[in-house]
Amino acid sequence: MTNKYHHLLLEKNDGVLTVTLNRPELHNAFNEEMIAELSQAFTQLSKDKEVRVVVLTGAGESFCAGADLNWMKEMAGFTKAQNLADAKRLNRMFLSIYRCPKPVLAHVNGGTMGGGTGLVSCVDIALAEEKAFFAFSEVRLGLLPAVISPYVLRKIGEANAREYFLTAERFSAKQAREMGLINFFGSGNAVKEKLAEKIKMLKQGAPGALAGSKKLIEKVVGLPLEKAETVTAPLIAERRSSVEGQEGMVAFLTKRKPNWLP
Repeated sequence: MTNKYHHLLLEKNDGVLTVTLNRPELHNAFNEEMIAELSQAFTQLSKDKEVRVVVLTGAGESFCAGADLNWMKEMAGFTKAQNLADAKRLNRMFLSIYRCPKPVLAHVNGGTMGGGTGLVSCVDIALAEEKAFFAFSEVRLGLLPAVISPYVLRKIGEANAREYFLTAERFSAKQAREMGLINFFGSGNAVKEKLAEKIKMLKQGAPGALAGSKKLIEKVVGLPLEKAETVTAPLIAERRSSVEGQEGMVAFLTKRKPNWLP
């Protein structure tokens, strides 16, 4: 994996795959190649049984500044059909992260704008250094945060989206925590400690159950209660009778470690 990419660094260690956006001279801004590489990387790591947890971060001082200005200049000359195809590729990238069967954490190490904030919205757990800031800057460029909006709205809700999509103002890590975009903020060392703590907890979960929990959340969010049973009852019935579910219950009852733990 490591040598295939121009704009990503991938490092696997003890079941944790760290994916680093690696365009520090451009604040890790997206271009067409980085989008394709992220989609490919997350598609491949989803099938890698050695990967238990994924950490997404940025090289240098920024996490991700959104779209690369040179790429945006190219898009200005695209036809409507070309722009539509481009937007669909962008969404496939976000979806590959959102639907990754492994737990995905973000270590937000600095400034995060536009589509970069969309990336943070796609992960399961986001931790930001206190120096980090965020913005949805699209309206100041005459654009919309359209592709990222389904993921962002799930995180911050309509009221916050109305404020920050429209004003495009920057907000702090503290404000991001208050609105639910991130789960934790603190000093660089505090973030590293919290990240290690969360990874340790996540690795105690059964891989299939973790993947199933992510699917469960996506299916149940917004579902009317009277219809929820049609989704939830079959899922728990299937999980109880699965090899992993049986192993977990037997291990608990006999007071031994399940076979997914070392």
